[in-house]
Amino acid sequence: MTNELIAALYVVPTPLGNLGDLTRRAEEVLRSVPWVAAEDTRHSGPLLKQLGAQARTLPAHQHNEHEAAARIVEKLQAGEAVALISDAGTPGISDPGARIVAAVRAAGCQVVPLPGACAATTALSGSGLTDEHFLFYGFLPSKGGQRRQALEALRELPYALVFYEAPHRVLETVDDMAKVFGERTLVIARELTKLFETVHSLPLAAALDWLKEDSNRQRGEFVLMLSGAPSDADDGEGERVLKLLLDEGISVKQAAKLAAAITGAAKNALYERALALKS
Repeated sequence: MTNELIAALYVVPTPLGNLGDLTRRAEEVLRSVPWVAAEDTRHSGPLLKQLGAQARTLPAHQHNEHEAAARIVEKLQAGEAVALISDAGTPGISDPGARIVAAVRAAGCQVVPLPGACAATTALSGSGLTDEHFLFYGFLPSKGGQRRQALEALRELPYALVFYEAPHRVLETVDDMAKVFGERTLVIARELTKLFETVHSLPLAAALDWLKEDSNRQRGEFVLMLSGAPSDADDGEGERVLKLLLDEGISVKQAAKLAAAITGAAKNALYERALALKS
């Protein structure tokens, strides 16, 4: 494939954990390019060595993106191809890379993005959230006041909300979510594609206690997915699901809880409706 590569910046997703998730095309690009711009060259070295890649590496992290971009543009204008990778997942998605891509485009050079691993979409596909739309937020502010302010701004949005969070802040963040959002469904995904992968769905109000029950649940990199704000206009879906559950002999309380989790409708309203239907 070496002769097929044009002088372009190839944005290459790398595995979240499982090396089997590296695409064949990504392997071919990393083996073929003369340069790889990496978030941490020490971290990426073993991957490149395992692939048999002979590329030289350039550091390209959040603290040197302007300098890295200038070096990459220089290589591209000299007719050389460059691959851009982050430590895991897709560069530029809550990872360094966006400024480099912008600088390369501004210089008139070509950018070739490759599809591949992304923690947000991987987690969301296994979440079971039924919202028609989602908003990817990424990392919330680390300071409590700023974090709560950011959450308040999202409270009325009728979309599933997708966040990244670090293990040392996950308890504080989930606690703030519960205080701001109230009755929602939270899906917690951690250690995706790795040995201790967990994807767990539960009411937001119960999430903090669930995390505290086992310290192992607080380890790893997190994707937190929250169901969207329930619509004020009832389209009948909540009641339809509620009736089906009640017909199966499920208790009023459990039927209301499940129907709310499935449809995003307000649990209290469904509970009152279930009582009316049963009587």
